[in-house]
Order: sequence, then structure tokens, then C-alpha cells
Amino acid sequence: MNKHRTAIVTGASSGIGEAFARELASQNYDLVIIARRKNRLEELARELKSNYPISVDVIVADLFTEEDIERVEEHIKKVKNLDMLINNAGFATKGYFSDVLPEKSINMINVHVLAVTRFCRAALPDMIKRNRGSIINVSSLALFYPIPGNAIYGASKAYLNMFLRTLQKELKDSKIRIQALCPGFTITEFHDTEEFKDFDRSTIPKWLWMSAQEVAKQSLKALRRNKVVFIPGIKNRILAGLLKIGGKL
Repeated sequence: MNKHRTAIVTGASSGIGEAFARELASQNYDLVIIARRKNRLEELARELKSNYPISVDVIVADLFTEEDIERVEEHIKKVKNLDMLINNAGFATKGYFSDVLPEKSINMINVHVLAVTRFCRAALPDMIKRNRGSIINVSSLALFYPIPGNAIYGASKAYLNMFLRTLQKELKDSKIRIQALCPGFTITEFHDTEEFKDFDRSTIPKWLWMSAQEVAKQSLKALRRNKVVFIPGIKNRILAGLLKIGGKL
């Protein structure tokens, strides 16, 4: 057991974020888990602390807001021996850009771009000083293809990829590991919001779906191999490759 490793996970109350928290807890990381749903976070924290010899701190935060982004940012700066930052919080809207309420687009930019950028900036100085640490930003396979009705989502995820690819080059002489994780269809609560009340999962072939647990495990394994842009699942990688061959990327 290593009591000196700490991981921060945003969007940890469900889905890929929760899967990351569970996987890291099994590796004896102390955790800081962040999301909007207090009850879900506290329930997860109790379970993980009962199963593993770790500490789990809960931060209830709405990353739509400047106040909560700043509060999380300041907490990150104060964490000693931060070994891993996983920016997983995210959501999607449905509809053409001109039809989606402007505040929803702004909220998405706040969560996917502003918060992630500030959290990385808050974490990096200490990581650089110790020459140790990892950052995973959860992006999406959706960034590789312009999907109508998905304008801000795809653009914000494309930002994450370019941001981390460039950041990796800036840190190439360090031992800090960087990853933009680009999952495809994943079995989570992502499509359970009001936005996707008419979404039918059965319209997507079963072979394209992955579990959140498998996405998290593959991501952490790829991180150890220094994969900067990582697409989990061989079928997703083949799909991305076909799009590229067809001139769609």
C-alpha cells in the first residue's frame, strides 16, 4: 500500500468517472471525488473506504459555475502528492447549434474547456516540481467526425485532444504522463438525461458498446504505455481508422 498517492476524479458519481474511482481505489490510491450529486458521491465514498485502506474526500461542485470551478481549482493546488488528475465531468446536448439554448452551450464550454484547462494548470506546477504525475482528460470518439446536432460537444472534445497533444510535447522531457481518452459508445447514464429521452440504445449495434469499467481499465493500461490519444476498444480504433482512410478525419 502506498499512502502517498492521490487521484482526483471529476464526474465521479456515475459512469466512466465512477469506474475510474473504483479502479484507482483497488490500486490503493487516496481519492478526491467530485460531482454534483452529493448522495451518490457519499455512497461511493463509504463503499470504497469500507473495501480498501484509503481515504476518500468528497467535493460537491457544479462545474457550470465560476464559483465552483474556482473552489475545485483551489483544492487541487492544495493537494499534496497529487499523482493523477482525471477530468471526466461532461455532458451533451441534442439539437442544432442555432436551436440549443445559448446557456447550455456556455455550460458545456465551462465544463469541457474552462474547468479542464484551469484544473490542469492548477495541478501541473507541483507535478513538474516532483517530476511525477498523470493527467487524463476524457474526450470522445465523436470529435473525429462532424455530427450535425453535436457542434459544441465535438468542438470542445477536439480542444481537449489538441490541448493535451501539445501539452505532452511541452512535457516531453519530464516523467509526467498525459492522455486524451476517446471512448465510443459506453454503457453509462450519459444518455439518460432529459436531452436524450427519445434516444433508443438498441439503434446502436451491441458490438459498439463498451462498459465503463473496461474503458477505465484500458485507459490506465494505455497511460502506462504513454499513449497520448487513446481510443479504447479495437472496434472503435478500427472505426476511427476507416474514417481516416475515407478522408473523414
